[in-house]
Amino acid sequence: MPENESPRQASTAPHTPTVTEHGSFTHAHCPCGWRGPARRSRDRARTDATEHASAAR
Repeated sequence: MPENESPRQASTAPHTPTVTEHGSFTHAHCPCGWRGPARRSRDRARTDATEHASAAR
């Protein structure tokens, strides 16, 4: 593995995404390493998080 790459976290990480705001953008992220795109819509960021958690089951 090249030095600039880190090993991926185990797939056993819990899928409990949260939504955070950075300036005028909101994004969802999960302890498993997944991160949603930056959104201006808080509702859309929450939907991204819900879809990720559902797909991971």
